[in-house]
Formats: sequence, structure tokens, C-alpha cells
Amino acid sequence: MQQKTTNQKAWFLVLPVLILVAFSAVIPLMTVVNYSVQDTFGNNQFFWAGLEWFEEMLSDERMWNALQRQLMFSGIILAIEIPLGIFVALNMPKSGFWSSFCLVVMSLPLLIPWNVVGTIWQIFGRVDIGLLGHTLEALGINYNYTQNTVSAWITIIVMDVWHWTSLVALLAFAGLKSIPDAYYQAARIDQASRWKVFRFIELPKMMGVLMIAILLRFMDSFMIYTEPFVVTGGGPGNATTLLSIDLVKMALGQFDLGPAAAFSLMYFLVILLISWVFYTVMVNLDKKGL
Repeated sequence: MQQKTTNQKAWFLVLPVLILVAFSAVIPLMTVVNYSVQDTFGNNQFFWAGLEWFEEMLSDERMWNALQRQLMFSGIILAIEIPLGIFVALNMPKSGFWSSFCLVVMSLPLLIPWNVVGTIWQIFGRVDIGLLGHTLEALGINYNYTQNTVSAWITIIVMDVWHWTSLVALLAFAGLKSIPDAYYQAARIDQASRWKVFRFIELPKMMGVLMIAILLRFMDSFMIYTEPFVVTGGGPGNATTLLSIDLVKMALGQFDLGPAAAFSLMYFLVILLISWVFYTVMVNLDKKGL
């Protein structure tokens, strides 16, 4: 049997990517770590602070409140967008002109920049000039996302669902397209119900792409900043001040670099931990065929 020859020259092909990642991720991360263990009194003079900022953040009620709001937002987003995306994908035409038309329409929200999405919904929800706000007011419904907490939450949730459900639908549609017609033919011969077709044929075949969809939507929703900040600015009060908004206020608004650096590292670790838990659970469910 001929032994496989190892060619180390392939490393030169990925070297530019490694250098780019080092400058765009590793070096900034090391800078944040450096700030998180130091304190400064100005004039670019730093003093060793150890774990002081981490202890301060862990005992900061403001951060825990922001974390609760963030977990609630991400949980609501996943609970709405994943089932809704699957439902849309199941009802999309599988081939022909209308299939292509639906794919183009579903892709349109994903092409809009985040700050533009926030601006669209900020204007759309205004009571004076916005179509949604003015219509709800005319119907006698008390809606004002700048003053009412419930209205603010509904606005940012509906905005995110409108913006990102298409991603889940497109991924689910890709999973459905990979199912051979023989599976459906066998189901028709066995007179399987629509629910059983979904449960035993379509859902298992979509599990791979759904794992990606859940992870992407969780990470995106947990790190969301631009859209809710443009719409509500974290208000009314602190009602929609999510973790990312709170972090930016601390770093840029108050210029507390040490606490903000410690905050950002814990933020990163929370995302990493929860994403790992999601991935582990879904992989185990996939292996069990659930």
C-alpha cells in the first residue's frame, strides 16, 4: 500500500487568512484582556488591578438585569423565528418560477443593512408619521414604543422577526430540497399523514441546517446592538437596554475602559458557553434520532 505524501506547502495558502484573523481578532482580544486587568488615572498611565473589574461586574446589578433582558429577547426570538421559518419553508414552492420568486423575496430583508432596518422601523412605528403607529392609534390601540415598555419590546421583536426569519426559512428550504422524491413516494404508498411525513422524513433531514440556523440566530440575537439602539436607544428607561447596548454605554458613554473590558470578556464567554450547550444538546438529539 502506497504511503500518502504529506505536503506542508498547503499552509502557505491559509497563511494570509491566519494573519488577517490575528490582526482582526487575536490582537484586539489581547488588548481587551490587557485593559480588563489594569486601571488608569489618565495620561496613558496604567496600574495593575488584577481581577478587581471582574469582581465588580459580577456584583453589578445593572449587568445582571441587562443579562436577563438579553436572555429573554434571545429566547423569544428563537421561539418565534425557528418554527415560523420552518413553516414558511414547508409552504414554499419546491420548483419552478414561483420557487425562484419566493427565494428572491425571502432574501430581500437579509440584504438590508442593520442600521437601515432600525431606521425603517423607527419611522414605521412613529405615531405621527409612521404607517404602523398611526394606524394603531386610529384603531384606538395604545402604542408608543418611546414611552411604553410593552410597545418597545413588541417593536424590536417584530423587527427582528421580519429581518431574520428569512434566514431560517432559506436554510430549512435547503434541507427540504435535499430530500429525495423516493421518500415522499414511499410515504404516499404507506398513506402516511402530513404530520408523520414532517416528523419522520422532513424534520430529520432538516436537523443539520436547523442546528446551524439555531446557532446563528442565537449568536446574532445575543449580540444584537444596532437595530434596537436605533429604534429605542435602550429605552424607555432601561427597558430595552440589552447587554450590547449596556456595554457600549459603559465603554463609550462613561469611558470606563477597565470595567467595560471585563464586561466584554464575560459577555464573550457567556455566548461561547451557551452556544456550546446548544450545539451539544442538538448533536445528541440528532444522534438519538429525535
